[in-house]
Amino acid sequence: MNTNKKEIPIFFALDDNYIPFLAVTLQSIIDNSSENYLYNLRILYTNISKENIARIKKFSKDNIRIEFVDLNYYIDRIKDKLYTRDYYSKDTYFRLFLPTLYPEYDKVLYLDCDIVVLDDIAKLYNINIKNSLLGAITEETAIYTPEVKNYAKRVIGVSDNKHYFNAGVLLMNLKELREFGLQEKFLYLLEKNIYSVAQDQDYLNRMCKGRVKYINQMWNKSPAPIKNVNTNKIKIVHYTLARKPWHNDAVLYSEYFWKYAKKTEFYDEILEIKKNYTQEQLKEDEEKTKQLFELAEFETQCVGYDRGPRSYSKIKNTILSLRKKNVLIKQSEDRLAILDEIARLEKEGKFDVDAEKDPPTIPIMPGEVDYLNEKLTSKLKTTVANTIGLGFLKELLRKNQLMIKEINGLENLNNLTGGAILTCNHFNPFDVFAVETAFRSSNKKRKTLYKVIREGNYTNFPGFYGYLFRNSNTLPLATSPKAMEEFIKAVEKILADDEYILIYPEQSLWWNYKKPKPLKSGAFRFAAKNNVPVVPIFITMKNSDKIGNDGFPILEYFINIDKPIYPNENATVKENTQNMKDKNTEVWKKIYENFYNIPLEYTTVIENTEDDENG
Repeated sequence: MNTNKKEIPIFFALDDNYIPFLAVTLQSIIDNSSENYLYNLRILYTNISKENIARIKKFSKDNIRIEFVDLNYYIDRIKDKLYTRDYYSKDTYFRLFLPTLYPEYDKVLYLDCDIVVLDDIAKLYNINIKNSLLGAITEETAIYTPEVKNYAKRVIGVSDNKHYFNAGVLLMNLKELREFGLQEKFLYLLEKNIYSVAQDQDYLNRMCKGRVKYINQMWNKSPAPIKNVNTNKIKIVHYTLARKPWHNDAVLYSEYFWKYAKKTEFYDEILEIKKNYTQEQLKEDEEKTKQLFELAEFETQCVGYDRGPRSYSKIKNTILSLRKKNVLIKQSEDRLAILDEIARLEKEGKFDVDAEKDPPTIPIMPGEVDYLNEKLTSKLKTTVANTIGLGFLKELLRKNQLMIKEINGLENLNNLTGGAILTCNHFNPFDVFAVETAFRSSNKKRKTLYKVIREGNYTNFPGFYGYLFRNSNTLPLATSPKAMEEFIKAVEKILADDEYILIYPEQSLWWNYKKPKPLKSGAFRFAAKNNVPVVPIFITMKNSDKIGNDGFPILEYFINIDKPIYPNENATVKENTQNMKDKNTEVWKKIYENFYNIPLEYTTVIENTEDDENG
């Protein structure tokens, strides 16, 4: 045997039930293999008989090595955490442990065994995925099935349905996956989230999004009802869902399966399986597929709910019980559209664009705004507005429409001796009330918290909220240069008087968005010019078990107040602006990652698709 041949490491995971179909897969790999490579095949299992192991090992050749790896010892440690459904077994999770189990490999192939390979599998292995975590192929069900399409975007959080991959054919960058900490992240997510539609595939998509190189669809072609497919270019046929040629005659591309099945000693057994598969079982398969799509639709309706095993199950059972009583819990189409818009904006990197339309901006004219409440009428309006606003806040808290679970770091406000800029993430019109509550909980009760707002919110916001915008110690920005001069002078006077100003440096409101967005410089420039500190506030959230009128859970807020960031007296205004902004960014990132126990990642990363020459 020539041991100098380049090795192609390939992994499978299965049990005794799939041995006949593994044999067909192996036959197709062997028939299309090249003598220039050594194909090292490892079958990971927990339940395969010695007889079947011996039968599969007969496929070994000079350039084909086959090894069976018993993982009972490994899976016993976590088997109780592994959720399975329908035809899934716990073996399907094995691919997630490959980076840890095989540190000697930097790159491997993982293949399901309900496939046939029509070209040299080494060509797939040789695709350069650079520093991507995975090379993968789009899940075709997410292309033509609306329920799965929406599920992929709204539940798993991929940028679009074409970036939801099928986990049955994977080119795995084990080196990068080890550095990424795939196994640790997966075991953590098992404790925090339940994904019940495609299970391990969903976890992989959730964890690896943004770091996947997408390969030509012909390397994972399902018998899906998609038009204009050039069958001569198909490299792998993947018999997904209930489309199994050993059960059903009416399966697209089944001729490839039978071509290789006839060459194996399992052929008669497979024919017997097909012969004994009843019409009732075929109908059950159709019903399971239908139920799968219904589950995906249901899970999509549960978007925003805590997916932890306890709280998610509780909410899910509540919704199901209400449905049985014909009480419809439907998520607001308006809110769902906003979530889609946020996903689009994040993907395109447009973090400073509001996801919801602002009222038209009517320019503020010079002298129009009494920023410092110097007029008697302004003082009276502010007193009335603040009284009304305080009553409104108490009502929000009483009705659990605003739920403040914790306020952390109050000492960082208490210890301040002069004025300061407060920064906060912006995700809800009511988050200003959360900051106000924290401010009033400190020893700064006698101080005033001014709020910087947009020009249009001051000049053209209707009704009750418009009244509060105009009169509750707000500082509207202005497009008029002269009016903006008045704004700047007011900021300088307020800070000189040792008062406080709340600024949202993200410059956009994204509803219930949990990540910190990139910051603009304005708040930090004001702090640097006026030689005052910035107090970073970042609000984290968890879902309560209460559902709001929009069909989404009401969030519990955790208000995190970090240590003040002071300007450096030896630095320029420009240097201090940048330094303070950078420190604020790091503080928010740290709070986010510590609270949610996940790295801060955006979908803005460009994901490449493999050129046609590789497909």
